[in-house]
Amino acid sequence: MRKFLSFLVGAIIGGLVGGITATLLAPASGSDLQGQLRDRVMKIQDEVKAAAATRRAELEEQLAILRAPRQAK
Repeated sequence: MRKFLSFLVGAIIGGLVGGITATLLAPASGSDLQGQLRDRVMKIQDEVKAAAATRRAELEEQLAILRAPRQAK
């Protein structure tokens, strides 16, 4: 357990250092980079919301079928 915790802490610190380094060495300015990141996050949010709405509609349709009374044959 202790080894896993040490690995996890190292991975988090490494990710932070890598992210900061990449941000500082990025070819775009800070405001441009923020705008690009904001656009990407918004696009991902929209895609996730659309996928969730589609899946919800599918599940509601399946639920309606399951709740419908079965016809005697």
